[in-house]
Amino acid sequence: MLKNMSFYSFTHRQVVILIILTLATGPSYLVIGYFHSSILPETLWLLSMVTASMWGYKLYKEYLNKNLSIAQKENWLRRSQYFFYTFFSLWTIMFLLYTSREEIVLHYIAIGTQIGSSVVAATLLASHKRLVIVTVISLMLPLAIYFFVLGELFGYILSFFTVVLSFVLLYAARNTYEYLVKSRYQAYHDYLTSLANRRYFIEHLEDSIKNENGFSYILLIDLDHFKMINDTLGHDVGDALLIEVAKRMRELSHKYNNSVSRLGGDEFAVISTAYEDKEKCLEDSLQFAEVLLRSIKERYYIGIHDLYMSASIGVSIIGNTSVNAQTFIKEADIAMYEVKLNGRDGIVLFNEELAHRVEEKLEIERLLYFSIENSEISLRFQPQINPYSGKISCEVLTRWHNEKLGSISPDLFIPMSEQNGFIIELGHYILEESIKTFKNWKDRGVKVGCISINISMRQMFHNSFVRDVKILLDKYLPPELHSKIIFEITETSEAEDMYKLIEVMQALKDLGIKFSMDDFGTGYSSLSYLSKIPIDELKIDKSFICDLSPANSTIITTILNVAKNLNLQTVAEGVESSNEKEFLIENGCDILQGYYYSKPLSKADFEEFLSTNGI
Repeated sequence: MLKNMSFYSFTHRQVVILIILTLATGPSYLVIGYFHSSILPETLWLLSMVTASMWGYKLYKEYLNKNLSIAQKENWLRRSQYFFYTFFSLWTIMFLLYTSREEIVLHYIAIGTQIGSSVVAATLLASHKRLVIVTVISLMLPLAIYFFVLGELFGYILSFFTVVLSFVLLYAARNTYEYLVKSRYQAYHDYLTSLANRRYFIEHLEDSIKNENGFSYILLIDLDHFKMINDTLGHDVGDALLIEVAKRMRELSHKYNNSVSRLGGDEFAVISTAYEDKEKCLEDSLQFAEVLLRSIKERYYIGIHDLYMSASIGVSIIGNTSVNAQTFIKEADIAMYEVKLNGRDGIVLFNEELAHRVEEKLEIERLLYFSIENSEISLRFQPQINPYSGKISCEVLTRWHNEKLGSISPDLFIPMSEQNGFIIELGHYILEESIKTFKNWKDRGVKVGCISINISMRQMFHNSFVRDVKILLDKYLPPELHSKIIFEITETSEAEDMYKLIEVMQALKDLGIKFSMDDFGTGYSSLSYLSKIPIDELKIDKSFICDLSPANSTIITTILNVAKNLNLQTVAEGVESSNEKEFLIENGCDILQGYYYSKPLSKADFEEFLSTNGI
C-alpha cells in the first residue's frame, strides 16, 4: 500500500499530458494520408486515438474524486497502466501500417514517430517499472527489426543503434523511477526510525475511514518521560532508544498485520486492518494495546545504559464514515491525555463520557492560563499555632475562582499546572504575593511568626528559580526577615534528582530560606536522605492525625522522635479535635495546624485571628 503512495498523482498528471500530445499531433496523420496514402486508415486510427483519449480523460476525472480509498486508487492505477499500453500500441499499429507501404516518405514518418513515441513512453511511464520496459521494447523492437531486414550494412548499424537507444531510454526511465522511489520514501517515512511518518498515517487513516463496511482501531502512543532521557543522557541515547522502540512496534504490528507510524518526537500511531464486527475490533484493540505496552516496557540496553520505558496509549474505534480523520485522532488523543492524567503507563479507550470529562479539563486548563491576568488567584492563610509559646505563623494556600467555572479545587488546578508547566508562572505569582503580604504585616506591626509557602519541584528545578527568589527577597524584605520564609516541598518529589535538589536548596538556604518537608511519612523518605537534605522542619501528614489508631500513633511518635534526634522542628497538619491536640502536645510536636484552630482565612480574617488569639 505504501509503495505506490506517491505514484498516484504522478501517473495522474501523465494521463492528461499523453492525451494532449496525442490530440495535438494525431490530426497530422490525416494530412499525411491525404497527400501520400488513403485517408481511411488514418481516420480510423485517429478515431481509435480519440476513443482511447476519452477513456484516459475518464480516468483523469475519476482520480479527482477525493473520496477514493487506497484500494480504489490501486485499481485506478492498474486501469491506467492498461490505458497507457493501449495508447502506445496504437502508435505501433501506425508504424507497421506505414512501413508496409512502398512510398519511402511514409517510412521516414513512421520511423520518426516511433522513436518519438518511445521517448515519450520512457518519460511518462517511468513510475511503472514493468510497464515502461514492456512498452519501450514493444515500440523499439519493430523498429530494430525493420532496420535489420533491410539487409544492408547501414541497416544493421541502425538496428544496433536502435537497441542501444532502447537501453538508453530504459536507463533514463530507471533513474527517474529510482528518484521517484527515493522521493516517495522521504515523503512517507520517518528519517530516524524508518517507520511511516505522519503524512502516511493521515492518508492511511483517511483511507480506513472510507471503508463503509468495516471497522478499524487506531492507537496513539506517547512514551512517558522521554524528555528526561534526552535531558539527562543526551539526544544520542534518546535517538537510539526511539529506534529500538520503533523496532519493537514494527515487529509486533507486522505480526498483527497493523501499520505503525511515527508522528514526531516520542509519539507513535498504529492503524489496524479492517474488521467486519465492531466488538471483535474493540476486543482486539485492547488486546494489542496491552501486548504493545508490555513490549515497550521491557528493558532496553542502549550502550552502557540499562533503561526502562513506559507509555500512555489512547485507543479509538473507526466506524463512522461521516467523521474526518482529525476527529478520530482527537478521540485517541483525548484517551491518551486521560492516561497521562491518571499517572501514565496505561491504556484508555475513548468514549463520549471520557470526551466530556476531558473537554471540561481542557477548558479548565485553558482558563487557568488567564487566571493571573484576570486577578482570579487569591491567597488564604491557615494559622499554625505553637502551643507552648502561643506564637502564630501561617501556611499560604491558593484559591482560584473563575467567573465561568466558579471555585476550582487546588487538588485539580495545582497538579494541572504542574503537568502543563504553568506552575512556574503561578508559583512565582504566589511567592511574590506571599512575600509582599508578609512585608505588609511587618511594616504594620502585625505579629506573625513565619510564613510557609508551598513550592513545586518544577519551580525548584527551574533554572531561574534561585535568582528569582533572591530578587524578591532583596526587593521586599530586609535580610533579618529572610529566615522567616519557609518553603514547603513534598517528599514524594525528592527522588527526581537528589543532587540537584540539594544544590538548589543549599543556594536558597544561603539566602536565609528555611525548608519544611511536607506530607512526611507518605512518600519515599528514608533516614539516609533525611540526613542529606538540608531541611529544617518535618510536617506530619494529616492522614496520620485524623485517625489516631495504635499504628498511626506509633508512626507519629516515631516521626517526632526522629525529628528531635535530627534537630528538626515538627508541624502536625489536619488537627481537628482536642484529643488530637492533646496527643500531639504530650508527644512534643512543636506546631499544630488544622480546623481545630481555624480554616484557611483571607488576609483580613487572618489579621483579625491574630489580633484575637496572638500573644
